[in-house]
Amino acid sequence: MSRRRQASKRPLAEDPKYRSTLVTRLVNTVMCSGKKNTAERIVYGAFNQLSETNAGANPLDILQRAVDNAKPRLEVKARRVGGATYQIPLEVTSDRQASLALRWLVDFADSRKGIPMMKALAAEIMEAYQGQGNAIRKRDEVHKMAQANKAFAHFRW
Repeated sequence: MSRRRQASKRPLAEDPKYRSTLVTRLVNTVMCSGKKNTAERIVYGAFNQLSETNAGANPLDILQRAVDNAKPRLEVKARRVGGATYQIPLEVTSDRQASLALRWLVDFADSRKGIPMMKALAAEIMEAYQGQGNAIRKRDEVHKMAQANKAFAHFRW
């Protein structure tokens, strides 16, 4: 990692179908080996499934609420102090919160074996929307870890 300067954040293009940068981030998270068409097909298929199961609900609103539910507020970071390594709780920036939530949704959808990715992604988004599922459990684990290590918060700098 370069120590010269912070990398500048490039603007993210809006999704052509839903006009949302969140959908673009989801497509980029799903994408493997640069296959953006396949990733878009998976995400749009998952959105079609969400709109079929929830008649009248906007899949974009469901995704936004699911990501908001899965966002972690705190996380722990390893810091070495005097030969010992401490897990120090830190607040998570809003950009990293969204990245972690999307990554957890996609990873847990991918770990569901035996069903197609678009169905698994739709199911994972729906569970996070309802406040349950693997992504929510992961967020709670991260929060518990931060809570357990709050005694080391004074090592933050």
